[in-house]
Amino acid sequence: MDLLLVDTGDRVEGNGLYDASKPKGDYTYDIYREQHIDLICTGNHELYQAPTADLEYERTVPNYRDSYIASNLDYIDPKTGKQVPMAQRYRKFRTKNQKLDIVAFGFIFDFTGGANNTVVRPVAQTVRDEWFQKAIREKVDVFVVIGHVGIRMDEFRTIVAAIRRANPLTPIAVLGGHAHVRDATTYDDRSFALASGRYFETIGWLSVDGIGKEPAGTGASPLAFRRRYIDNNLLGLYHHSGRDESTFATAHGRNVSATITRARHALSLDKTYGCAPQDYWVSRAPFGSKDSVYTWLQDEVLPDVVVNEARKDKARLAILNTGTIRFDIFKGAFTRDTTYIVCPFLSGFRYIPDVPYRVAKKVVRLLNEAGPMFAQAGLDSRLLAIPEQWDGRMAQAASMPRLRTGGGPQKPLGGDGGDKPVLVGGYTTHDDIGRDGDDAVHAPLDFYHSPNCFDAEIGFPEGDPEVVDMVFLDFIQPWIILALKFSGGGGYTSRDVDVYLEGTFTELMAKWIHENWKGEC
Repeated sequence: MDLLLVDTGDRVEGNGLYDASKPKGDYTYDIYREQHIDLICTGNHELYQAPTADLEYERTVPNYRDSYIASNLDYIDPKTGKQVPMAQRYRKFRTKNQKLDIVAFGFIFDFTGGANNTVVRPVAQTVRDEWFQKAIREKVDVFVVIGHVGIRMDEFRTIVAAIRRANPLTPIAVLGGHAHVRDATTYDDRSFALASGRYFETIGWLSVDGIGKEPAGTGASPLAFRRRYIDNNLLGLYHHSGRDESTFATAHGRNVSATITRARHALSLDKTYGCAPQDYWVSRAPFGSKDSVYTWLQDEVLPDVVVNEARKDKARLAILNTGTIRFDIFKGAFTRDTTYIVCPFLSGFRYIPDVPYRVAKKVVRLLNEAGPMFAQAGLDSRLLAIPEQWDGRMAQAASMPRLRTGGGPQKPLGGDGGDKPVLVGGYTTHDDIGRDGDDAVHAPLDFYHSPNCFDAEIGFPEGDPEVVDMVFLDFIQPWIILALKFSGGGGYTSRDVDVYLEGTFTELMAKWIHENWKGEC
């Protein structure tokens, strides 16, 4: 059995084709509908904003009625006020070619930051539900669990353990996401988990051989799991399909491409706002270096844009969470599309006036330490940072059973020996199975840890100020208020918070680029 997995970086927020339209997604829902997908589930970005969740229920779910699974996600129907499943809880089907019987589930991690028209049910609670206990007792050849869940997160281990209690030998294939990494691991010798990067830049290929080969009741035959991380580009797709530029495209594919082109033109996504003078990296440069996108924001952008005319004479401490930035900036044209790729969110600036500086200066340290006080208050501090950093914080199992692995008939691009080519920088993945998963051979890249949050001191006098306006994005307001409490700030509440600037940070950043990165690219 072969499975292909892509993580589209949720399906909303992160590209102009979705974010630039009014209403958002006006073009993308119809474009996605043209794709054949066997199994699909929800990510956290579909749930942050109530209108987005509405459209997920009203458009995406009907578009994929047979394929969409919401095992632990509910929706509050505005017409009835009732809490209903976002979609079917699981799917049972038979594969076309091998005639394998499959039960599939679709989960999201225990996400608590959704809009008030969605409810994510904790995984540990969901696996005790009657429907789940019935589903895992179906007689099938394989269970498939997809999820917007990192494969090293506890949620997947809970699901696999529950299935195992009812089915000691049935193979389990787990397809994960959210952590934005290429990764593979195993939970036991008859289960395998694969994650395929981020933002649809990787096509994950998972093959399971040996399913259903033993006569009923004779015991379990050995399974062989294979995995491959395929760079999502045309050359790789030509290679694996056995086609070329003249034979790869289909009439349907050309029509979808034409639809995308028309939508991009209608949204003016190629309109240039400015010309980036260099590359700025999210993870490929250390925070504090001139090549870090966060250093650029701290030193150049925030001092210029965080200005309230009525309070511009006040010293201010502006705080951003690193998760606000979704992707790198590359030297050259910075377009309308780039704006949404780099920072697609609707967050605006809020502030608390005249906070004692001795209190305010401790806040970022507490946010970066992510102490237990946040978890005890129901705040997941991992949401402050980019998901790529979650993986490094997850506990690795001390020892994992090794499965029979290998590339099978698929050969890595650039890995045939002979003259050594000049390698392009990219993924050089080392997962629990080994180092043979990357489909194309790359030169390794350096990646650096970034803080959860950073601050910019703006309008400070020669010495430390007595008080500062504490300015922050509205997304991180709950963490800010709690951190102030533990910094000795007393009883600040949401009633003390006011709007500092009109507009979103995305709009303010784009305006800064238009005014400061002038010239031809």
